[in-house]
Amino acid sequence: MDETGAPSAVLDRRDEDRFAVLAPIGRDAAAIAGVLERAGYASVICGDAAALVAALDAGVAAAFIAEEGLFGAGEAVLAAWVDAQAPWSDLPFIVLTSRQVRPEVERWRLRMIATLRNASLIERPLDGLTLSSAAGSALRARRRQYEVRHHLAARAQTAIMLEHLVEDRTRELAHANAALHQQIAERERTEEALRQAQKMEAVGQLTGGLAHDFNNMLAGITGSLEIMRRRIAQGRHGELGRYVDIATVSATRAAALTHRLLAFSRRQTLSPKPTDATALVRGMEALIGGTVGPAIRVETTHAPDVWPILCDPHQLESAVLNLVINARDAMPEGGRLSIELGNTVLDDAYVADHADLEPGDYVVLSISDSGTGMSPEVASRAFDPFFTTKPLGAGTGLGLSMVYGFTKQSSGHLRIYSELGSGTTIRIYLPRHHGGVGSADAAGLSAEIPRAQPGETVLIVDDEAAIRMLVREVLDDLGYASLEAEDGRAALRILRSGNPINLLITDVGLPNGMNGRQLADAARQNQHDLRVLFITGYAEKAAVGNGLLDHGMEVMTKPFALHALASKIREMIH
Repeated sequence: MDETGAPSAVLDRRDEDRFAVLAPIGRDAAAIAGVLERAGYASVICGDAAALVAALDAGVAAAFIAEEGLFGAGEAVLAAWVDAQAPWSDLPFIVLTSRQVRPEVERWRLRMIATLRNASLIERPLDGLTLSSAAGSALRARRRQYEVRHHLAARAQTAIMLEHLVEDRTRELAHANAALHQQIAERERTEEALRQAQKMEAVGQLTGGLAHDFNNMLAGITGSLEIMRRRIAQGRHGELGRYVDIATVSATRAAALTHRLLAFSRRQTLSPKPTDATALVRGMEALIGGTVGPAIRVETTHAPDVWPILCDPHQLESAVLNLVINARDAMPEGGRLSIELGNTVLDDAYVADHADLEPGDYVVLSISDSGTGMSPEVASRAFDPFFTTKPLGAGTGLGLSMVYGFTKQSSGHLRIYSELGSGTTIRIYLPRHHGGVGSADAAGLSAEIPRAQPGETVLIVDDEAAIRMLVREVLDDLGYASLEAEDGRAALRILRSGNPINLLITDVGLPNGMNGRQLADAARQNQHDLRVLFITGYAEKAAVGNGLLDHGMEVMTKPFALHALASKIREMIH
């Protein structure tokens, strides 16, 4: 039999409709077979219980059994077959009994009925009608079982098919999943290669732009110095101031560019102060005029009472200079540059239409040009880092992004208005500062810097000889004694020699394995109250490693004005 209990051999349906007959005594078996044949039913006569089981295995509709055929071992053999039937099978047994009614016979019959499970008892002698009627009922019952077998077989086959389908689908999904993982990996490799290419393109654009801008600035500085050398040799000292101004403008622009780079790397911290924007812009007029050249007419207007603002004035100067340079580059044939300052109030109704604005009082700085203008697509990307419409090597692509970053860090807003052929206007909105604007810085610049007291000594540590020379000149002008060292180890030898040192001025990035902060910490092991001034080309935030300075330590970032250095030295020693 198969797993559904059906015979494993292929049988004709008529074989399964046969009846097995077990009546081993006399002519009962032949008589029963004859009655069944006349009623239209096929039968197979079995000589003993073993033959009966063989017929049952081959397939029959029911079994006619004379009870004496089960005496002895026959009952046990048949009981084993009944217990082994398939789940769908409950073979009908028609047992032909005698008229004996002895108690032991009755008990045996009850046990036999329980053993056969689906048993009907017919008492002999039989008539043909009773026999054929019992055969018909048994056949109908058996055929219903065949239908159940068919449904079970169909369901089993369906389950097998589903299992195969699931296996096939699982394999397909596994293949698809593997292919997807491969595609994802390939896509990630492609994206990484694209990102790397974009990085290299950005680095190339940045370095090319830096080289272009610095070359222009260096040309202004070196050219001015060369002309100054010639004028001094010619004795024409009256013209020197002009070339000093040109070199100073170029150097200031170079310093602003390095500050922009540090800000882009998020290492440049802002130092917000109450600022008079009108005074700041007025102070830049000469620088702006020298930057844009004579072909561009500069117009500066401001409201009579522009409010104070709270921002980093140096970064605001850098932002203005960036916008001025962009405006200049948009007017290669000359034009008009307009700088306006005024007050405005953004109310709730206005900011409702501008999601990134906050209501309040603002100072508005507008810079407009009459240049080529920008398309909407270009204007929408104008503040993206490294985005530029200038030729390769003609700009870093950082200018406007730095302006945007400074404005946002200052809690302000920025708007750009541009039209091709009609020029561009950029407006910076900076929050009003409710307070006065101090003049301590101005007073400090104009006041006479006190000179050194007798015996005050400063140690200068920098690997750049030019920096050491300039700092020493400032110290000499103020009357300080000074000592020099080019690295930390040489400086420690001086510090441990017993010479009294009032101030240590050191670069942060020193060579030969000891940086400026390590030098300061080592020096303070011998002289706990030693004052230390770090001078560095890095941003303040990155100058001392963890960004924390001990008491008596301060930082100045390069480049710095010499009068500012002199003031800082005097402040720290006293």
